[in-house]
Amino acid sequence: MNPPHASPQPDGHQHDEAGPTSPPSARRRIPLRATCAEPHQCPAPVRMRVLGHVSLFAGLSTTELEAIDARMVSLSWAAGDVLFSAGAPADHLYVLASGRVKLSRPTVVGREIVVDLLTPGDLFGTLTALGDPTYPETAEALTTTCALQIDPAAFRAVLTEHPPVALRVLDDVAARLTRARSDLGHHSTDTVAQRVAATLLRLADKLGQERAGDGGTLLQIPLSRADLAGMTSSTPESVSRAMSQLRKDRIIDSGRRWTAVLDRPRLADVAAGADGPAAPA
Repeated sequence: MNPPHASPQPDGHQHDEAGPTSPPSARRRIPLRATCAEPHQCPAPVRMRVLGHVSLFAGLSTTELEAIDARMVSLSWAAGDVLFSAGAPADHLYVLASGRVKLSRPTVVGREIVVDLLTPGDLFGTLTALGDPTYPETAEALTTTCALQIDPAAFRAVLTEHPPVALRVLDDVAARLTRARSDLGHHSTDTVAQRVAATLLRLADKLGQERAGDGGTLLQIPLSRADLAGMTSSTPESVSRAMSQLRKDRIIDSGRRWTAVLDRPRLADVAAGADGPAAPA
């Protein structure tokens, strides 16, 4: 199947009638579906706004952000499309501009578990130069998604032209190592209930919507017990027991594709180990 024709757009990126195209070196496995509910193009104001929220680029001027944006490629995916797969060569970084993306990892039995959910402004993907020869996760669009992609050569040019960004990259790598050690410590000492509560708090802060009337926070995302188990380094059975207890205590409520935090202070107490029974790890 021949790729669709692309024509220059005012924003300086290449787009076709169905949406932005990949760079010549990358071939889309799944074409954009024509039924996407959101625009395929990623307008320049959107790109600039999200770049301004990326911690690596904090403090840069509009002119500097425009220069960085010029080195990035704007791409769109439909819900269900895969941006990259675990185990593939780590050759691009991405900044999520619009939509929702889930990161998942394959298990030893062939299942995939969600390890993170991304929102606009999140930086994801990795590069061999950052110590990751392959992508550790699969990134899949949960909704129509636009992301800005940058390749190794362009990223090196950004680091050369903007020393503060290079220093932040070093800080970020160091922070990831520290966080990994801290997570290992917490996962070995915290109960499943604590880890589940902490994960729900983090997701509520990132993706939650205020519920009218009861002051609760709604997470309107499909989140299976296996997904929560992957995010908390636990088992689906232990997570199910912890969630059942949280529902029984009216701290949360949940359905097939949603979870609601009803009592955030008590959920925070559970995360701190100050409330709720200990569930076995």
